[in-house]
Amino acid sequence: MIYTVTVNPAIDYVVQTDHLQLGLVNRLQHTNFIAGGKGINVSKILNQLDCQNTAWGFLGGFTGQFLTTTLKNEQINSDFTSIADNTRINVKLKSDQETEMNAAGPHVTEQELTAFKRQFDQVKAGDTVVFSGSLLPQLTNDFYLELIDLVVAQGAEFAIDTTGQALLDTLAKKPLVIKPNHHELADLFKTTLHNDEELLSYAAKLQQLGAKHVLISMAGAGAYYLSPEHIYHSAAPKGHVVNSVGAGDSMLAGFIGEFSKHQDPETAFKYGLACGSATAFTEDIATIDQINALLPQIKIDLVK
Repeated sequence: MIYTVTVNPAIDYVVQTDHLQLGLVNRLQHTNFIAGGKGINVSKILNQLDCQNTAWGFLGGFTGQFLTTTLKNEQINSDFTSIADNTRINVKLKSDQETEMNAAGPHVTEQELTAFKRQFDQVKAGDTVVFSGSLLPQLTNDFYLELIDLVVAQGAEFAIDTTGQALLDTLAKKPLVIKPNHHELADLFKTTLHNDEELLSYAAKLQQLGAKHVLISMAGAGAYYLSPEHIYHSAAPKGHVVNSVGAGDSMLAGFIGEFSKHQDPETAFKYGLACGSATAFTEDIATIDQINALLPQIKIDLVK
């Protein structure tokens, strides 16, 4: 089983107008409500890849009920912990520029936190838990570390998609895979990357610190993948980028989903690229048909 953890999910209210005029009434050409959250995005791709998974996190209020109904309609298996406060709403404005207005998130009680942590008793060896996205305002980065300890104690694997010191703090726990982009990699080590040689040198440091597999996405320049034995590279498939939201989540899901089936790192890298790019080329999370259409374009090169 793969469990995806979205501690702070949201309704993403996506609105579109040709030109935003501040201080005036703007007419919207298109609106949509989407079940948002990085772990939820991972679950959506895992469903497309026919990988058994369950989405965890906190949901509450009328907004939480909407998400529960939406996930059920999308046939995403979920077991969110119910809370009294309302799940947040984020606004994604598509106009001359793409603008995001993200709410901080709800408050959870100690009883609600305890109920959520109790779910980790069912994790067992052979399972993978994917931690993605921001924490609730009241929680510190130690919360992820506490949950990771619960996973590791059960003999299961974990993956984490976060940034900065919060990511570095988890490496000693030996995550199955991490996925910083090239900008995030530079920020991790407070440096500037001038070429691919420097990029690979710092990516290797992440492995030395404990990460088993490292994906480095570089947008239009493709991606690098460091397995325990080899380094691979692939150019990005050709297509028109429509929406970058969820592309990184899709890449992570594609890698984990395929790796969980066959433990073939090169093929997992290929699926990760296809899933990430397919999502970038569409308005929402990619479908299996869109993913399969890109797979023939992706050529993996052995660098080392």
